[in-house]
Amino acid sequence: MLEALLKLLPKPWRDTARDYLVLMRMDRPIGALLLLWPTWWALWLAAGDFPPPKLLVIFTLGVFLMRAAGCVINDYADRWLDPQVERTRGRPIAAGRVTPRAALVLFIVLLVLAFGLVLLTNSMTVKLSFAGAALATLYPFAKRYTHLPQVVLGAAFGWSIPMAFAAVNGGAPSVTWFQALPPLCWLLFVANVVWATIYDTQYAMVDRDEDIAAGSKSTAILFGDDDRMILGVLMGTLLLALVLVGTRADLHWTYYLGVAAAAGLSIWQQYLIRERDRAACFAAFRNNLWLGMAVWAGVCLALALQPA
Repeated sequence: MLEALLKLLPKPWRDTARDYLVLMRMDRPIGALLLLWPTWWALWLAAGDFPPPKLLVIFTLGVFLMRAAGCVINDYADRWLDPQVERTRGRPIAAGRVTPRAALVLFIVLLVLAFGLVLLTNSMTVKLSFAGAALATLYPFAKRYTHLPQVVLGAAFGWSIPMAFAAVNGGAPSVTWFQALPPLCWLLFVANVVWATIYDTQYAMVDRDEDIAAGSKSTAILFGDDDRMILGVLMGTLLLALVLVGTRADLHWTYYLGVAAAAGLSIWQQYLIRERDRAACFAAFRNNLWLGMAVWAGVCLALALQPA
């Protein structure tokens, strides 16, 4: 798909355009989808039905813009690390095809475009967006100072949840912050932080040895030989949080079909990473695409069948 789009450009521009698109990970949409699913969970649950089409378009476009911005600032922050890791040394900044200064300019442009979308919502959502931008900027630098950058990623990816609730519920002047952002919102946020910690730890297990050699930090390094057991505990915590979401929102029983599918996929991921093989850990990471979709499908089905 990427190459087909590039063929529409004049030939002299194609290599440069490819480098910038790869820098934004437009060739690998799975990261955007992992951000999209919890955003859609929140939009559907906040609306109690199909969300307003305007907000659905705004948040869907915003997901892709913010994910692209996050990838750009991540590669900028990791320009010292990526050349030392086999999987990442070919990235545009690490390979010298895009300068760090150009990457920063692109990052700012993407943030401005995303903020333009937020301005189409309401003041409560606009205020929350500043915290979201700060988290997205902070995450890439967290791996230098803490072994928990995956938790920061979860907060950054999950910040779309309170923003979605605010966009749906916070438009009226009389609505308080507590009314717009009920406990269900924060329960869903916590579930996403746990989920992101799970899948990004699986992702970090791919590069664990090289990250140790380069002096980078991650939960995969922190967990060490206990990684599978701790991931199992986190998976159980995620499933419990999803059950609590269903009970808090009083969802139709069909929602739990999605939770059951998530449980089955979690078991499959544990099986994949049993030998800690790099390719298998990456496959477990990618499998989370289906887990997020299963939960969203459960939410949609439950809301569609909810008694009036």
